[in-house]
Parts: sequence; structure tokens; C-alpha cells
Amino acid sequence: MKRFQALAILVLLAVLVGGGFYLFWRFDLRWRPHVITKNQAEIAKTLEGAGWVSPGLPGAKLYVVAYRDCDLCNRYEASEFPVLQRAGVDTRVIVIARADRNGQARSTPAERSTVAELWVNRSWDLYQSWFAVPPGAWTAAGIKPADGDVARSSVVEAGRDTVDKLRALFKTSGLKIHTPLLVWWTKDGRMEACACRDARAWGPVRRSLGVN
Repeated sequence: MKRFQALAILVLLAVLVGGGFYLFWRFDLRWRPHVITKNQAEIAKTLEGAGWVSPGLPGAKLYVVAYRDCDLCNRYEASEFPVLQRAGVDTRVIVIARADRNGQARSTPAERSTVAELWVNRSWDLYQSWFAVPPGAWTAAGIKPADGDVARSSVVEAGRDTVDKLRALFKTSGLKIHTPLLVWWTKDGRMEACACRDARAWGPVRRSLGVN
């Protein structure tokens, strides 16, 4: 009888500990940023060399990889950019036009033209104007077309190549990238990243950047 009671207590403790860890993982641990331990120099070089646009703020650098009709990317910008920018965080956005898949286009001519223009001339004002209207309403009026222009089409491909390169580099640290992809450095110089597929990860990103 005593052995049975002791075994029952051990089983109960195991259930409690396991349940507690599961709750900790579900509501906290799983949403924490991913610490990048490998290829930091190559990742930093790739991000810095991309055609990012930003408001030019003096604080921490936050790289955001996105595409125009990414709903979660748009929600992240609307929710988090004002808070981050008030704290001086320089939101460096790298917009890409996704490659076709199985013969189906995943970007529009206007999107490709605007991506090329952003990468070439790095205009934050253009980026803001573009993201202020629904994706389907944007005509890229006054912007040089990318389709049919070898140089600008190459710029669009460079954006896609950048994402492919980042995907391979982050894989060695156990991070499978999604959009929006966020990359930054903490105050003590640690590189962190978030493949933020869920809004519950946004708060930990702010805290890691020292923004309340």
C-alpha cells in the first residue's frame, strides 16, 4: 500500500511538473525571440547590403523582411512601428516581390516595379505611400517599370535571392523563417530574430529591444 501511495505521489508530481512546463512553454517560452548563434557576420552583411528603407532614427536597428500583401506584415507595421519609432528604433524594411510558384504569379507588375524602385532609391516616403493604400489599388504611377528592364528585373531577383540566402543562414541556428521576419541586436550585442507568424511574439520583441 505504501509503495502504491509513493508511486501515485511520484506520478502526480510528474504530471504537475510536466503540466507546468507545458504552460510555461505555451504562454511564454514559445514566443520568445530566437537567439542567433551562427553566421552572425554573414547575416548582418546580407541585411545591410539589402535595399532596405527606414525613417533614419538613431536607436536600435530592427530589420523587417516583408512583402506587400502579407496581412500579418501589415498588421505588425500598423501595431508596432509607431511604438518602436517613438522609442527611436530604426525600422529598416526590406520589401521583396515573391517569385512565381508552379506557374502562378505571386506578385504584380506594379509591385515588382515598386520593389525595384525602393531598392534602387531607398525612399521611405515612397514606402509609406505604398503601404498606406490597399495592395490592389496601387498602380505604381510615375515609377519606372521593372518588367522588361533588365537592370530593374535583376534588382527584384536580388531581393528574392536575399531571402533564400537568409533562409539558409538562419537554418543553422534552428530558425525556419517566415514573414514578417524580424532581426535585431540587443543592448548587450546579442543577435536575435523572430519569424513572427503570431502576434503573441510581438511583445517579447519589444521587450528585447528595450521598448515598453
